[in-house]
Amino acid sequence: MTSVETATASAAEGLVGDRYSGRSGSRQVTLIQREHLAAIASHLGLDRVAAEQLRRNIVVEGVNLAALKDHRFRLGTAILAYTGECHPCSRMEEAFGPGGYNAVRGHGGITARVVESGTIAIGDRLERLPATSL
Repeated sequence: MTSVETATASAAEGLVGDRYSGRSGSRQVTLIQREHLAAIASHLGLDRVAAEQLRRNIVVEGVNLAALKDHRFRLGTAILAYTGECHPCSRMEEAFGPGGYNAVRGHGGITARVVESGTIAIGDRLERLPATSL
């Protein structure tokens, strides 16, 4: 995983340069709340947990990602659509040790697909679009 200042979100490819780039489907982009990283760390008795450890693409703050269900949302100049929850996998035990899977349950973030291509940069505001825009 590599942290970048900006990313290109492509409706055809997902996040350009990502390991899933070019695959169609509902998991083009993964997002997690910074607040949930702190909750996971607390459950595990760690000082911090990084998004890279969970292999999430984008970290947001001050936004309830669950409220995006059945909505599209703008992030930077890209428009994405909520496609589901990002559930933990068995790799969480590898990344965090025993209890890793359970620590991430309910805190794994969401998956999304890119509806309209654009650029996403650190600090961009996430805006939920009206349900009528589905």
